[in-house]
Amino acid sequence: MEERVIGGEISEFDERFEQSLRPQFLSQYIGQQKVKHSLEIFIEAAKMREESLDHVLLYGPPGLGKTTLAAVIANEMAVNVKMTSGRD
Repeated sequence: MEERVIGGEISEFDERFEQSLRPQFLSQYIGQQKVKHSLEIFIEAAKMREESLDHVLLYGPPGLGKTTLAAVIANEMAVNVKMTSGRD
């Protein structure tokens, strides 16, 4: 029996490929100029204090880029991020 190319499962290849398409830094993130500007200030201030970034709450409907922005913040702060989901 042939392996299905299309399915509901996310393969390891799909995850790696998707990550390569997402912006890694604020300079690569397109749109949301006010949010980017505020985050640049927050991140720079945290780096200058040599502290972690204070609480950041990203909210909104699916597809706005919250997960991507969380990864961008982690990259800007030079720390690791672990993604989790409340879905089953």
